[in-house]
Amino acid sequence: MKHLPKIVSIFLLFIGSALAQQEKGIIGNNNWLSSWTEFRPDLVEYNEANEILTGIISTDTKLLKRNTYMLLGDVFVTDGAVLTIEPGTVIIGDFKTKGSLTITKGATIIANGLETDPIIFTSNRSVKKAGDWGGIIILGDAPINTYGNGALTGYNFATDASIDISYGGENIESNAGILRYVRIEYAGKRTRDGDNFNALLLAGVGTETTIDNVMVSYSAGNSFDVYGGELYLEKLVSYKSNRIDYNLNYGTQCNLFNSLAVRSSYVSSSKGSRCLNIASYDKGEDVSFVKQETAVTALNLTLVNVSDDLDYEIKLNLVKEAVFIGNDASLSMKESVISGFSPAVLIDNSVRVNNENLKKIIFQKMYFNNCNGNIFKEYNNNNEDLENWYGNSSFFNVYSKGLDSETFIDIKNENRLDFRLRINKILASNID
Repeated sequence: MKHLPKIVSIFLLFIGSALAQQEKGIIGNNNWLSSWTEFRPDLVEYNEANEILTGIISTDTKLLKRNTYMLLGDVFVTDGAVLTIEPGTVIIGDFKTKGSLTITKGATIIANGLETDPIIFTSNRSVKKAGDWGGIIILGDAPINTYGNGALTGYNFATDASIDISYGGENIESNAGILRYVRIEYAGKRTRDGDNFNALLLAGVGTETTIDNVMVSYSAGNSFDVYGGELYLEKLVSYKSNRIDYNLNYGTQCNLFNSLAVRSSYVSSSKGSRCLNIASYDKGEDVSFVKQETAVTALNLTLVNVSDDLDYEIKLNLVKEAVFIGNDASLSMKESVISGFSPAVLIDNSVRVNNENLKKIIFQKMYFNNCNGNIFKEYNNNNEDLENWYGNSSFFNVYSKGLDSETFIDIKNENRLDFRLRINKILASNID
């Protein structure tokens, strides 16, 4: 019996470790991806459109599940109107006119789908491809860090001068409505200036806006763009985007929780693609440095590059970093998983590696798996200082090399994909 206290201690340590490891990556007692997501949207057929949405919607409007709607050209909700979309409604973006939907500042979208009946935005082509239609733009009057109190969307719309496509202001609580249980498929069509629409742009959106359980699949542009504002995002999914999965910029104060990005090397754009891009500006001359810089808190993310031959793809230079952090921006990323990238994290070359900046870039209780290097500064192959800093035991970061099939519960069966971690595999990584 003299060994009983030691046995009890080991048992409690094991149980405690198991519970702690369950907190890494996307979490949930059940697989929250299993009911409303769709990882093979190319196999789903929808009814042909029997209602057209075009031009300006300036009065309160409700879209009904019994109809199928087509976005013909650029559609704008204006003049404080409320666009309400019933659960289960299908909205199709027109390919020829690169259909898009913009909720202008002061207007509202209520797309409150159900787990069993999500709202679908998709392509009208028989053979669907990334970039078939435009995307969804939601504009609010929350703060941004550009000069003045407003900026334009930058999509080069051919709009009537009466349509206000600006965003930004001083209303932190700006309420643009609800997006819940919504799927956005095959968005990101090229714009007239040669860039791409992004699947979902949230610009100047404030704290009273609700965004959760939104899936973007096969976007030719970025999946989720957040410009300025202050908001909480939960249970988002970006699946095989050509560009950036989560792009947070222009002074946003954003909490991103329990969300997933799945990349494939063979659908990534040569223009630059990564899971998480944190920046305060594209050009320094466009912003005011007396305003808030971008500050992101990321908790329980799973960022994974799915590959059958990762080493080969790395040799072909098809695999890039998962996370990029620009100058004058901060990121606190905890209890998250980064798997299958080269490297896991890249910090902008202009960021000085010192105590002040390292306090703004936090990686804690992370699980780095099967990455070709962990945390580097751009254009610098010597990351010894960063490895020593983030490898300190006080950060509780875990480093491992493991196959996807051994790391995640099930990422092969597209009918029930489950990107939660296998607990026994993670425990073994800690013991090694």
